[in-house]
Amino acid sequence: MASPAINSVSTTANPLPEGSARTPVQTLGQDDFLKLLVAQMSQQDPMNPMKDSEFIAQMAQFSALEQSKAMQQDMSSLRASSLLGQTVEVADAAEDSGFRTGVVTAVKVEKGIPQLIVNGNKYLLSDVQSIQPTLLNPSAVTAGM
Repeated sequence: MASPAINSVSTTANPLPEGSARTPVQTLGQDDFLKLLVAQMSQQDPMNPMKDSEFIAQMAQFSALEQSKAMQQDMSSLRASSLLGQTVEVADAAEDSGFRTGVVTAVKVEKGIPQLIVNGNKYLLSDVQSIQPTLLNPSAVTAGM
C-alpha cells in the first residue's frame, strides 16, 4: 500500500516582540543532553537497540564535559582573585581613551562569572588589557625604617 505524498508543511512560529533579537544558545546543558538521550532511546529500533556500552560512553563524555566546565569556572575565579591588589588596564567605552587604569580592589562573582572591581566599577576578566604590579608608595616604605 502506497502512502500519500506530503505536499505541504505548515509551521507555527512565535514571533519575537518587536525590537528584540533571538540569542542563540552556544552550548548544550544537562537538560539538553537528557532530552536528546530520551529521544534517542524512545526512537531506537527495537530490533537493534542501543548497546549499554554506547549509553555508558555518552554518560562518561557528558560527565567529563560537566567537570571541564566546572574547572573552567574555578580557573576564572582563581585568575580573578590573583588580580586583587594589582594595577590593571581595562577596556572601558565610557572613557575617552577607551581604557581605564586602576587597582583591583575586590572580586565579585555573579551567576558564576567573576567580575573585577576597579575604581568602583565592575569589569569582566575579558576586559583586562594589561596587568602591572602595584608599586608601593616610596614614602610608605621609608617611613617604616
